[in-house]
Amino acid sequence: MGYYNPYEPQEEPKKEKKRGLPGYFLSALAGVMVGALLVWFLIPSVVTNLPSAKTAKNATETKQLSVDITTDVTSAVEKASAAVVGVTNIQSVTNFWSRSQSTQEAGTGSGVIYKKEGGKAFVITNYHVIEGAKSLEVTLVDGTKVPANLVGSDIWTDLAVLEIDDTGVDTVLEFGDSDALKQGETVIAIGNPLGLDFYGSVTTGVVSGKDRAIPVDLNQDGVEDWQAEVLQTDAAINPGNSGGALINLAGQLIGINSMKISEATVEGIGLAIPINSAIPVIEDLEVNGQVNRPSMGITMIDLTNVPAVHQRDTLKLPAEVTTGVVVDQIVENSPAALAEMKTYDVIVEMDGQKIENSIDLRKHLYNEKEIGDELKVKVYRQGELVELTLTLKETTKL
Repeated sequence: MGYYNPYEPQEEPKKEKKRGLPGYFLSALAGVMVGALLVWFLIPSVVTNLPSAKTAKNATETKQLSVDITTDVTSAVEKASAAVVGVTNIQSVTNFWSRSQSTQEAGTGSGVIYKKEGGKAFVITNYHVIEGAKSLEVTLVDGTKVPANLVGSDIWTDLAVLEIDDTGVDTVLEFGDSDALKQGETVIAIGNPLGLDFYGSVTTGVVSGKDRAIPVDLNQDGVEDWQAEVLQTDAAINPGNSGGALINLAGQLIGINSMKISEATVEGIGLAIPINSAIPVIEDLEVNGQVNRPSMGITMIDLTNVPAVHQRDTLKLPAEVTTGVVVDQIVENSPAALAEMKTYDVIVEMDGQKIENSIDLRKHLYNEKEIGDELKVKVYRQGELVELTLTLKETTKL
């Protein structure tokens, strides 16, 4: 504890100087300047870390690359597609009240330009596409519509040939070899499914089967009139594709799309007329307007459709004979009747070629023989092999 001497002089306490307004102003100014300097040094690093307008724009841009993809399929389509056209069936319509007649579009299908000659272009299509037409119209790849004349048609093979002016026709499809096709080989269908709104549609698939025989009821009476020889493919074929092209990877025409099994339980089965079967018909239609076929004058049943018990007891066939064609009926004064062919004869050979079914028989008869030709036939009659010689006549004369 310090000693206090009242007689010693005491120091007076220092008085605090009061700061004036100028002092406060200078302090504030100094603070602002220091803050400004700090911001000045910090801003460059902040700016580099913020996205610029340019960077933000680039972040939203989508890069787009154009690549030219060429495959065997695209090459074949490029080669062939311009030769596939639209075919419009125009029919007469009678007004019930006024009895006046007019025309209207009854349906559309497809066709294939296969030849140019003498200022004309020739189109192959299906018989059912042009059936009942009063007039016909062909739509080319550029949308041009031109009138078409019917050169000829054949209900049995579902084929027809049309003729148009060749102005504007630059592409003609060449024929391939349908016999050389292999199961599993890629094929391409080109046509107009569901009408001209889907003009030139392309579908791809494979050859599912060759030499298929499909029953055909020509007059819609519920009775099979014909067995059409077709190619089977899983390329999508829809109404409107009829008459269009089935091509191979070389861009060659190997089939005319003709029909499709449209049952609800069936998927992926498209059918086409093999071009090797179509060519003789096309040639006949060009020259004669119809197909003049040689005929034997018989109706027939494939042996494979005959029950085994009848093969053994009725036909009395040797056990080793399992294929052939059974003669069902014989037309009077026909080549078969004149050669003394009998009902239940089983045809197994024609001109030295084995005949296993009605398709083999028709192929040989229609593709190898002419009206007036002789045809040598081997048949089994009650278990015995018999040789016959027929002189063929024209179908329409029987």
